[in-house]
Amino acid sequence: MSEHAATKLKPADDPAYKLPACLGKFQLPLLGGGLALLLVGLFLAFSVQSNEDVSMPRFGFSAYLTAYLYTLSICLGCLFFVLIQHLVRAGWSVVVRRIAELMMIMIWPMAVLFLPILFAAFQENALFAWTNPDYIAEFVPERAWENKKLFLNPTFFAIRAVVYFTIWCSLSLYFWRGSVLQDETGERAATDRMQLWSGPAVMLFALSVSFAAFDWGMSLAPMWFSTMFGVYFFAGSILAAHCFICVSAFLLQRCGAAKDEITVEHYHDLGKYMFGFIVFWTYIGFSQYLLIWYGAIPEEAEWFYTRQLGSFAGISIALVLLHWLLPFFGTMARTVRRMPAVMALWAVYILIMHFVDLFWVVMPEARVGHHAHVGGALGVIACVLCAVGLLGLVLGLVLRMAASSHVVAVRDPRLRESIAFENF
Repeated sequence: MSEHAATKLKPADDPAYKLPACLGKFQLPLLGGGLALLLVGLFLAFSVQSNEDVSMPRFGFSAYLTAYLYTLSICLGCLFFVLIQHLVRAGWSVVVRRIAELMMIMIWPMAVLFLPILFAAFQENALFAWTNPDYIAEFVPERAWENKKLFLNPTFFAIRAVVYFTIWCSLSLYFWRGSVLQDETGERAATDRMQLWSGPAVMLFALSVSFAAFDWGMSLAPMWFSTMFGVYFFAGSILAAHCFICVSAFLLQRCGAAKDEITVEHYHDLGKYMFGFIVFWTYIGFSQYLLIWYGAIPEEAEWFYTRQLGSFAGISIALVLLHWLLPFFGTMARTVRRMPAVMALWAVYILIMHFVDLFWVVMPEARVGHHAHVGGALGVIACVLCAVGLLGLVLGLVLRMAASSHVVAVRDPRLRESIAFENF
């Protein structure tokens, strides 16, 4: 019998399964500091000036949207992680699944934090170009734009957003309650019920996330068409979720929780998924670029052309070299994946590049006329502060939830299997 297989299960009330005090004390600093940074970031973002020396509300709302999509993508990635683990009856992930569950339930406060974006959708030209009644759709017949306006209008936009959040909030609440209730009762049937519903849940998740990506990301450029954009956003979300789980597991162990339960084998598996989704994100991104670029259809190619001008050209190159090439080779080796501290560092790095990716998607559309710009140093700082602030605010709520529950699914019937898990 291996060393891990011989590990005995601790009692459900063992301190190793609770949030360590050294992490719990960061609840209020993260909540207060996150809110303060978010407000400062928004103040700076709405102060950014255009070339005409006119304030740009679209830049401010775009900065918030970038921060919002960044945080929401991690929450959605964690929701998918939970769904897919139940769907395939995965045993290895039980000891780290609660981390994902804590983050996925943050979709509820994220629904409230969506209100500024919803507000902007009802304001002319505040965030989405299609809200401007004088918007002129270039390169396409007027009839095509009239048909597209049936989809791109504030009322239908709001209805779809309600549908998306209804799906995500319902799924996250169901799987959160099932897992937490099992901590108390030890009911094995809870695992079977969650597996039963995980199949339909994955299908609902896939559809809702794809259309949400179309609404909140792709529609910033109303006449841009890409059926792959939803998958592109999905790939980045899942990659970010695995990175978040890896960093969180490392911090929990550093503070004394789950030291015997989360082993090097789990970091190895998380590393494999991080590596795999780096490749998948790159494949989807390159496929989208290649198909659109050689097609040379003006309304499609313009989106990439905009991102090959000015400061965004450098960001485009950085994404190729620093979001794909560097972590691709950095996480490829088996020895690296079995080093928790190194994998945690790579996870932090990839999370930073994930923000750069979303910045590259959203901010070129915060423009006056045809001139896309990053807003100078002030604009970049504002976007970073918004993202750090919003993520910090959500992490504060995560710690508050973790303080009243366990950080490991203590009575999951596959917990012993998860602890004994070994890679080949």
